[in-house]
Amino acid sequence: MLFLLVTPLWLKAAFWGLVSGSALMLGALLAYFKHVPKKIIALIMAFGSGVLISALAFELMDEAYKRGGFDAAAIGFVSGAVIYSGANYLLSRHGAKHRKRSGDQQPSESDHPGSGLAIALGALIDGIPESIAIGLSIIHGGVVSVAAVVAIFLSNVPESLSSTAGMKKAARSAKYIFGIWGTITVLSGLAALAGFAVFRHFSPDVIAATVAVAAGAILAMLSSTMSPEAYE
Repeated sequence: MLFLLVTPLWLKAAFWGLVSGSALMLGALLAYFKHVPKKIIALIMAFGSGVLISALAFELMDEAYKRGGFDAAAIGFVSGAVIYSGANYLLSRHGAKHRKRSGDQQPSESDHPGSGLAIALGALIDGIPESIAIGLSIIHGGVVSVAAVVAIFLSNVPESLSSTAGMKKAARSAKYIFGIWGTITVLSGLAALAGFAVFRHFSPDVIAATVAVAAGAILAMLSSTMSPEAYE
């Protein structure tokens, strides 16, 4: 804890981004080396979704509203959902539609050439908004939102767990699977760092809108990937 007290804020942002992102590797390891029953996957996915919805409602959107008022929070939230949904639609057309599925829905590279890259990019856009939100939370008061970090960590475990199970069934290699989650873990730290470093000099309205954009993207991700997998 002493380390965090004397650490520069930009390094704190990167550290907490890495902490939350490391859960992706944890979920991948569990799914790759252990058989996890479908009902357990569903339970964990649903729990992670609920935790993340609570975090974006009571942490991210509350912070956005307090900083920038209703207009900045509302515009940012809708924009985040639209941007994510648009990117997700484009990637879905190239084979990433079922990237969170633990069953046999994910295509192999022979079934859908180029789907490997699309799935990797899809996993990236799923995780980056969360990490940016962590970096933004440090701007106000220099203290990270512990609730947001915990919520993102808890949601990342089932996210990669389910996706990795589907990747294995689609005959993806271990190098591909752990390469994706390892890369996104590192990028999570960099995204949190960018969230702090890039936006700390901006006006409260811009910061509020950016926090809301992240919240909107997270909710769109939950409704289009994690919640459907939990239900199925």
